[in-house]
Amino acid sequence: MIEGSCHCGAVTWQFDGKPDSATACNCTVCRRYGVLRAYDYDGEGIRHWGDTRAYVRGDRKIEFHFCPACGCVAFWRGIAPDAQGRHRIAVNLRLAEPDTVGAIPIRNFVGLGAFKDLPASGKCVLDYWA
Repeated sequence: MIEGSCHCGAVTWQFDGKPDSATACNCTVCRRYGVLRAYDYDGEGIRHWGDTRAYVRGDRKIEFHFCPACGCVAFWRGIAPDAQGRHRIAVNLRLAEPDTVGAIPIRNFVGLGAFKDLPASGKCVLDYWA
């Protein structure tokens, strides 16, 4: 299990297990936030607590949730449920303690334009903090 929290501690999340990878995306939102994401479903593999505010981007498919007190981006959540009624969610691994996520490999994703995965670079989360 991995836990994360915003700087002031008002918003927290829990990721059950350990993700296979952390996604570094270069889309217009993620590159500005500087986040590293881990994905699952809201209320299943990922749970979150605390009052958040959300920014909804132009295509109205994803809500980016942040702490209204300290401003940390905690997670994004899909607005529309999938066929099973679940909402996709991705937590910001940068809100976790480095020793709990440091060894997770990075998956680079081209969200700006091509919308595809890049070949593995061999880097892990800790490389982004070094």
